[in-house]
Amino acid sequence: MIQRVLEGHRDAFSILIRRYGDALYRHAVGMTGSPDVAEDILQASFIKAFHHLQEVRGRFDAWVFRIVANGCKDWLKNIRRQHVSYEEDDQPSTFATPEEELDRTELRTDLDRALATLAPSLREAFVMKHVEGRSYEEMADLLGTTVGALKMRVHRAREALQALLEEKYA
Repeated sequence: MIQRVLEGHRDAFSILIRRYGDALYRHAVGMTGSPDVAEDILQASFIKAFHHLQEVRGRFDAWVFRIVANGCKDWLKNIRRQHVSYEEDDQPSTFATPEEELDRTELRTDLDRALATLAPSLREAFVMKHVEGRSYEEMADLLGTTVGALKMRVHRAREALQALLEEKYA
């Protein structure tokens, strides 16, 4: 597919976007906490990927993932904010009472705030493992690091989140 794009078949790039766009978008939302920001990062990343397609060495999915991940990290570095809000899903609530729903919303807000305080590398590892459900091997392949390093990042992220949340819920 990459070769077709490089040969001038620009429409072939849309196949790559369709193939990888959803997973990359979910990662960007998990990192930024904002569907709008994620969409902007994804669009800029695909434009950058298109212009630098001749530089791909190895797997396209890992290469474009790094572009998106770096875009997310750059955004996190530039935006110093205290609160991240995730879009609520469209699924109906399974809680029986309004109080239970309120507790869930409060816990989600507290978790969002705690995630926002993590260093980008810890947040990225935590989101990939626990939000996206990726294996350590897949994470290592996409991030170009070792499984051991990622296990340590996820562990440190969990410890930091636990400490932050224990302050309120202990």
